[in-house]
Amino acid sequence: MGALARARSAPAFRELGYWLFRYRRTWRGSIVISVANPLLFLTALGLGLGKLVDRNGALHGESYLRFILPGMLVAAVMQTAFLEAAGPVLQSVRQRGNYRAAAATPLSPEDILYGHLMFWALRAAQNAVLFTGVSLLFGAVDPARAPLLVPIALLVAIAFATPAAAWSVTVTRPSQVNAVFRFAVLPLYMFSGTFFPIERLPSWLRPLAWATPLWHGVDLGRAVALGTATPFRALVHVGYLTVMAVAGLLVARRNYRRTLHV
Repeated sequence: MGALARARSAPAFRELGYWLFRYRRTWRGSIVISVANPLLFLTALGLGLGKLVDRNGALHGESYLRFILPGMLVAAVMQTAFLEAAGPVLQSVRQRGNYRAAAATPLSPEDILYGHLMFWALRAAQNAVLFTGVSLLFGAVDPARAPLLVPIALLVAIAFATPAAAWSVTVTRPSQVNAVFRFAVLPLYMFSGTFFPIERLPSWLRPLAWATPLWHGVDLGRAVALGTATPFRALVHVGYLTVMAVAGLLVARRNYRRTLHV
C-alpha cells in the first residue's frame, strides 16, 4: 500500500490523474466508438468485401477477414494515438492552457509529458483490447494468439504518439495538425498492407511501404495473428518501432522543456 501511495503521489501520476479526471466525462462514448468501429469494419470489409476476395482465392487460402484484422487493429490504434497526442497537446499548450498551468506548479515539463504519455498508453490498450474482443466474436483471430496483438498495438501507438507530441507541442495552428493527419497519417493505410498485400503495389513503391512505421506494425501483427512470425523478422519490426518511440520521446522531452519552461 505504501508503494502504491508513493506512485500516486509521483509528479507524472498527478498529470495522469488530470487526464483521467477529464476522461470521466467521455469514456462511455469512446468505448462505444471503440466497439462500433471494429463491428462496422469487420462486417463491411471482412464479411462483405471479404466474400468476393475469398471467392477468387486471392490470399492463397487465407480468409480476407483473418488477413485484414491485424492491419485494421494496428491502423486504428495508430490513428487514435496520433489524434490523442497531436490535437490535445496543441490545445493544452495554446487554447486550454492546462500544460502551462501545470508547468507553473512543481511539475516539470518531463512530468507533464510522461503523465500524458501514460494516458495515451492506457487509451491505446483500451482500444486494442476492445478491438481484439470484437474480433474474437467474429472468429477473425485465433483465441490463443489474440492477447499477443495487444502489446503489438500498444508499441505501435507509443511509436506514433511520441513523435506526434514532440511535433505538436511546437505548432501554433490546428490546421497544421489537420493537414498532417489528412496528408500523412491517412495515406499510410494504403502503403502499409492494411487492406491488401504490399506485393500488389508497383515495384517502385514497395521500398516506400517497407520504410513506413505502420507497415512494420501491420506486418508484425499479421504474422503473429496468422502464426507465420519468424524471430528475425519480428525482431526487426520491434526494433524499428522501439527506435521510433525512443527517438520521439527524446525529441519530445527537449521540445517540452523549450516550450513549457517557466
